[in-house]
Parts: sequence; structure tokens; C-alpha cells
Amino acid sequence: MQKTKRLLAIEKIIEEAHISTQDELLKRLKGKGISCTQATLSRNLRQLGVARIPDSTGEYKYSLSENIRSTANSPVKLNIVPVIQDIVEAKGLMVIKTIPGNASNTAFFIDGAGRYEIAGTIAGDDTILLIPRDGITLQQVHTCLEIILPGIHDQIKKK
Repeated sequence: MQKTKRLLAIEKIIEEAHISTQDELLKRLKGKGISCTQATLSRNLRQLGVARIPDSTGEYKYSLSENIRSTANSPVKLNIVPVIQDIVEAKGLMVIKTIPGNASNTAFFIDGAGRYEIAGTIAGDDTILLIPRDGITLQQVHTCLEIILPGIHDQIKKK
């Protein structure tokens, strides 16, 4: 899906480069083969919670909001990955198995990341049902989970 690809590219560009204008961001996107209008980019920035913040020189730059980054890059480093036992795909949905008693906090962590790709989760004691948004592939959800929980797929391969 073009929108998901664009959203992921916007996040990556903002995290890796000092971007101070939408025009500059549009040029970077175009360099990655992604074209969109300024109005679409503006909506995408709002959706991602991107804000313009002052940098060390007094200029402004785009930054992902703290609510998006705080889950994955929180100063309180929660190590959720070891509690995940397996991921099973089923009819466009994803089932995540955890150690008993850990599904709720893991689902809370995933939901708290505020990712566009994930509509929501439902958690039991050791099972999470992850529901992607319409038009989102399971591969895109796997990529999203790797962003939220780095190393998740390596953890599952070890088992």
C-alpha cells in the first residue's frame, strides 16, 4: 500500500535527517521514489504526530512526537520481546502467543506505539489478537512489529 510505504518513509527520513520544511521532506520522498502532494504530506505528518521543534541552533526541525517514540524508545526500557513465544497468521489477522500472564501488557505496549498499520489488539492471558487496518498486509504488520519491538522475529526463530 502506497500510504503505508509513505508513512514509514516519512518516519525514517525524519529520524535520520534534519528536516525543517515540508518542501525538503517532499524532495527526500521523491528521491526515494515516493510522490505525494503537499496537502497529503501535511495530513500524513498530522497522522504521525510529527511536530516542529527547535534544534540546538535555534532553527526548527521535524520530530516524531514523544507519544510515538516513548513506547519504543522509552527511558524505562521494558524488555517485552522475551515474553513473546510465537506469531501465527490467520485470515489477515495475527495471533501473538506470550508467556502466561503477559499478553495484556504486551498488547498495551503495541497499542501504545500508535502505529497506523495496527487498528488494535485484544488480549487474553497468553494470547493477543492483533487486527491490522484495512489494506495493510501481514508483511507490513511484521515490519511494524519489528519497529515497535526490535528483535521480535529473531526471538521467535530461536524457539
